[in-house]
Amino acid sequence: MMLWLRSALFLTFSFVSILVFAVFALLVCWAPQAFLWKIVVNYCRLALWAGDFFCGMKVVVEGKENLPDEPSVIMIKHTTTLETYGHVPMFPRTAWVLKREIIWMPVFGWVIGLLFRPIAIRRSARSAAVKQVIQQGKEKLRQGVWVTIFPEGTRMPPGETRRYGISGAALAHDANVPIVPVAHNAGDVWPRLSFVKRPGTVRFVIGPPISAQGRQPRETNLVVQDWIESKMREISVAYGAPPAGGRDA
Repeated sequence: MMLWLRSALFLTFSFVSILVFAVFALLVCWAPQAFLWKIVVNYCRLALWAGDFFCGMKVVVEGKENLPDEPSVIMIKHTTTLETYGHVPMFPRTAWVLKREIIWMPVFGWVIGLLFRPIAIRRSARSAAVKQVIQQGKEKLRQGVWVTIFPEGTRMPPGETRRYGISGAALAHDANVPIVPVAHNAGDVWPRLSFVKRPGTVRFVIGPPISAQGRQPRETNLVVQDWIESKMREISVAYGAPPAGGRDA
């Protein structure tokens, strides 16, 4: 009962705060992009604080020393909503690759389009979508903006994965930039499609940069996926890892 109540309070706070954030962002949409990005980062930090305060979801970051100096492609495990905003304060300014229907959503989607300046693709376009990610992604990287891709394309059930989409590896190959793999165990405390959020430590592990040169993008995908899934087996209870400190995560 207490977990349900805490989760309800977290959901209520999240709804109200994101509404306030969205309205404020629309009112100051004329401001410089650097200022707008600070709004994004501060909101994401607020959301992480709320997850800890209401539900006991503590987030720690490991491997920040692995971040390259140059803008890169981030490929991150996708299991919950938490990682979509949780990774933002950990990296320099980034642009998401997402399905274009998201930015059509009233208010919330408009703000994502305005502040994140994402690469909004039509998934059903397949090869055209890959070309779009490469073209727009290279421009983002030239502007000093990192590109974040959730290569599984959808939130995966605990302990599962699927073949990675090719666009992230193809972009890194064509732009001659590294891929930064990120694994996390957010699904242990925020189960997919679950209302209840559980207390525990969420570990975001940033891996060593992976070169996309010297091999085909599909081969690079396998290297990235192998690193992420291997790390998931180390840190995630859903993958069979022991609970941290003997407690359920």
